[in-house]
Amino acid sequence: MRTNLNSPFRTKSVEQSIRDTEEPEHALRKSLSAWDLTVFGVGVIIGTGIFVLTGKVAKETAGPATALAFVAAGVVCALAALCYAEFASTVPVAGSAYTFSYASIGELPAWIIGWDLVLEFALGTAVVAVGWSGYVRSLMDNAGIHLPASLQGPDVPGGTFDLLAFVLVLVLTAILVVGVKLSARITGIVVAIKVTVVLIVIIAGLFFITKSNYHPFIPPAQPQKGGSGLDAPLVQLIFGYQPTNFGVMGIFTAASVVFFAFIGFDVVATAAEETRLPQKDMPRGILGSLVICTVLYVAVSIVVTGMQNYRQLSTSAPLADAFKSAGHPVYGGIISFGAAVGLTTVCMILLLGQTRVFFAMSRDGLLPRFFSRTHPKFRTPYRPTILLGVIIAIVAGFTSINELATLVNIGTLFAFVVVALGVIVLRRTRPDLHRAFRTPWVPLVPILSIAASLWLMLNLPAETWLRFGIWMVVGFFVYFLYGRQHSRLGRGEGMPVADAPVTGTGPGPDTGPGPDPGRTPGAGPGPGTY
Repeated sequence: MRTNLNSPFRTKSVEQSIRDTEEPEHALRKSLSAWDLTVFGVGVIIGTGIFVLTGKVAKETAGPATALAFVAAGVVCALAALCYAEFASTVPVAGSAYTFSYASIGELPAWIIGWDLVLEFALGTAVVAVGWSGYVRSLMDNAGIHLPASLQGPDVPGGTFDLLAFVLVLVLTAILVVGVKLSARITGIVVAIKVTVVLIVIIAGLFFITKSNYHPFIPPAQPQKGGSGLDAPLVQLIFGYQPTNFGVMGIFTAASVVFFAFIGFDVVATAAEETRLPQKDMPRGILGSLVICTVLYVAVSIVVTGMQNYRQLSTSAPLADAFKSAGHPVYGGIISFGAAVGLTTVCMILLLGQTRVFFAMSRDGLLPRFFSRTHPKFRTPYRPTILLGVIIAIVAGFTSINELATLVNIGTLFAFVVVALGVIVLRRTRPDLHRAFRTPWVPLVPILSIAASLWLMLNLPAETWLRFGIWMVVGFFVYFLYGRQHSRLGRGEGMPVADAPVTGTGPGPDTGPGPDPGRTPGAGPGPGTY
C-alpha cells in the first residue's frame, strides 16, 4: 500500500518507527522488566482515586455500590488495556498512543492524540502535585511545623505560591534526568509503602464493618441536582438524558467519576522503548497493574462503606475519617502518610509519560528536533524532561486547577478511542506484522472499548468538552504551521517499507526473532536509508 507523503494522513511504518530508535543520538536505554512496568503501573494508578474519590462517590452518587462503579470503570480500562497491550508489544517505541496512531491511522491523528497526551499528563502531574502538597502540609501541621500562608498555594486563603508542589516536581524532574531505572527503584520502594497502607486499610477495616451500613447496597435513584448549561453532562444537553445519583444508572454515573482513579495505566505503554523484552513484558505490565489495582479499589470501597454509613463518609479523607469514626485515629495518620507517599509516584510517572510523548513527537520532527537528543551518559530525553518539569512546577506552584481535573479524564478516554480504532485499522492494513500479543475478538473488543469510552466522555460536563476543543484547535494551528513542514516522514526520511525498502550496509531484513529479543521480526538490523 503506497502512502501519499503530502497527505496529513501519511502513516509511518512500524519498521521505520523501530529503526528510528536505533539512531545513537536518539536511543533510550533498555533497562525495564515486566516487574518494573507492573510497579510503574501500580505506582501511578493508586493515588488520588483510592484515597479521595471513594468517599465522594459513595456519598453523592453510588452508596455502597461504589464497588460496582470501580468494577465498571475497570472493565472500560481493561478493554482499552487489551488494545494497548497489542500495540505496545508490536510497536515497542516511546510515545504510547501517539506512536500507535502514527503507525495505523496517520500523522494528523497521531499529532492530535500526542497533543492531547501532552495536556493530559502535564495537567495530571500538576493536579497530583498540588494534592500531594495538601497531604504533606497536613502532616507538617500535625507535627507543629507550619508554612507561611503565602507559600501554601492559591487554594489556601492568603496563599499565592505552592512551594511544596513546586519543589516536588523539580526533584522528580532531576530523578528522571538521571535515569528511568533509578526512577523504577524509587517507585518500587514507594509503591511497597503505598500498597502496605492500602492492605492495612483492608485488613484492619474488616474488623470494624457493620453489616447494616450495606443496606440498601444500591440506594434508590435520585435525579442529579444542578447541572445546567455548560455544567451539565454533554449527554444531557444532546440527548436530554438525565443522569441519576444512586440507583443502577447511578453506578455508571459514578464510574465516569472514579475513572480518574484508573488514569495512568496507559503511561506504562510510554516506556515500551526502554523495556528489555517489550513483546512479552509490556502486556504483562499493563494488564497486571490494572488487575492488581482494580482488586484493591473494590476491596477498599467495600470495607470503607461497611465501616461508616455512606451518607456520613468524608469527601476529602474518607479512609482516615472512617477509622476515626470507629475510634482508631492512629490509622488516620498512617493513611495520610501513605497518601502523601503514594502521590509522589503518581506525579513522577505522569511526568515520565509526558516527556516520552514529547520526545517521540520531537524525534519525528513534529516538534523541534532539539528535544530529541538523549543524554550522552544517562540515555534519557533530558531536554524535554527539564523543559516540561520546570513548566509544570510553575503551573503547580501558581495555579489553582481543581476545576480542570476533568480534562485529564477526557484526554485519557480520547486516547482510548484512538488506540482501539488503531488496532482495527492495523489488523487490516498490516496483517503480516508479528504480534507477540493479540487483542482477542477483534473487532468486537476494540468496538466495545470505543463505545464504553465515548459513553464515559459524554457523561463529562460540556464545559470540559469546550476546554478540550480549544486545546485541540491550538494543536491544529501548531501542526499546520510547524509540524507538517518539518515532519521527517513528509520529507521522505521515513517512507513506509512498502514504498521504500530498507537499504544500507546492514544484512537486511531477518525472518525470525533474531538475537535481539527487543526487535520486531522483519524490522532488519540495517541502518536504513538515512
